[in-house]
Amino acid sequence: MQSLPLLSLSIWTPIAFGILILLLGRESNAAAMRWLALVGAVAGLLVTVPLVTGFHAGDAGMQFVENAPWIQPFNIRYSLGVDGIALWFVPLTAFITLITVIAGWEVIQQRVAMYNASFLILSGLMNGVFCATDAVLFYVFFEATLIPMYLIIGIWGGPRRVYAAFKFFLYTLMGSLLMLVALLYLYFQSGGSFAIADWYAVPLKESAQIMLFIAFFFAFAVKIPMWPVHTWLPDAHVEAPTGGSIVLAAIMLKLGAYGFVRFVLPILPDASHALAPLIITLSVIAVIYIGLVAMVQTDMKKLVAYSSIAHMGFVTLGFFLFSDIGVQGGIVQMISHGFVSGAMFMSIGVLYDRMHTRQIADYGGVTKVMPRFASFAVLFAMANAGLPGTSGFVGEWMVILGAVHQNFWLGMLAATTLVLAAGYTLWMVKRVFFGPVRNDHIAALADIGAREFLVLALLAAGVLWFGLYPRFFTDPMQASVAHLLQHVAASKLQ
Repeated sequence: MQSLPLLSLSIWTPIAFGILILLLGRESNAAAMRWLALVGAVAGLLVTVPLVTGFHAGDAGMQFVENAPWIQPFNIRYSLGVDGIALWFVPLTAFITLITVIAGWEVIQQRVAMYNASFLILSGLMNGVFCATDAVLFYVFFEATLIPMYLIIGIWGGPRRVYAAFKFFLYTLMGSLLMLVALLYLYFQSGGSFAIADWYAVPLKESAQIMLFIAFFFAFAVKIPMWPVHTWLPDAHVEAPTGGSIVLAAIMLKLGAYGFVRFVLPILPDASHALAPLIITLSVIAVIYIGLVAMVQTDMKKLVAYSSIAHMGFVTLGFFLFSDIGVQGGIVQMISHGFVSGAMFMSIGVLYDRMHTRQIADYGGVTKVMPRFASFAVLFAMANAGLPGTSGFVGEWMVILGAVHQNFWLGMLAATTLVLAAGYTLWMVKRVFFGPVRNDHIAALADIGAREFLVLALLAAGVLWFGLYPRFFTDPMQASVAHLLQHVAASKLQ
């Protein structure tokens, strides 16, 4: 199986199906396009399975490598590979894409072909970001992901969708322009190579590293997003359709965090150590301040959007602790957040499709009329609050342990997220799901059907599997994380 171009298949299979749907799609054959999108999403997921089954956990280097000339005069290559750090994001992206296709089956009635094609193409482009080992190829995929998400928010979003789509596009595009300058600088400093691995050995003065760090920081921090460049995310989530919110939170935010661990730490180790206190400070502010902001939200989507910013603060905090458990905890938090945030937005979408409101005050007593749905929703809320036994606990606990090992008070500040997350999540659950049935609209709600049950059950399986047996996910990344930290430490000593 490893003789097959598995990474190319994971990238181009969903893109090919997306293009085919765009070519064949008409309003008159919307049903057929839904089934074709489902076939494409399933095929996209199946081609990622051999990546997991064939991955050698003890190997710290790139596996499933593909390398071919692309733009010869500038030594730009079509170069792909995954190590233990990147491995899980490829099947996670394919899995979330399948979830979004099923979730929008009955909800999306206009431009059905374009809607499904956008998600399939976006899926392939995001996989390209995680697989690219050439900097230009990475940049092309990184920027190209903006286009499908811009369309998803701008066409199928809420009343302020155009504003939210423009804000999303401009914030993320402007940040990335500085990264392009940094890539060109490293190209010339390396003697004409765009291979990311070649840049790990480029000797750079600390002053140059700090300037490059700032350039990469704006590109990746906006994408995560970190405080204080986070303001585009709540608007994008509130206006995006349910599928858009799921993919945005579950996968797209991870592109920025992945950039830190793929570019910033190994290429700019001196600057990473010098500016670590700044990143840790911004991360702790995100964990505490944004958690407090989430507590006062009246819109369920906006609450979960702010919750995502707070949880992603754990990722950057873990990376800049420079410890095995901290970096692994940050990566684990990224994967877990993919399951939990996707599940939270899916649950909100189920309610919105029936009530056409996201205001917490409009709900109450949902458990009495939708018991099956409420069981799933409360499970996901517990995972969002970091309940042991769910995926939400594992990554946060690892980062807290790493923070305590470095500084007890830093660990104490990070641990406040367990209190804050429990506060805003359980407060929302109490008002939405428990208590008396608030009004006749709630009393008339129908419980979830087979399609919604399937989507929520798949997400629940991921949340529990990760929470109860995290070693399945952590073992493949250990060698790559250890190798990364050895490189960063060795560079610091020179």
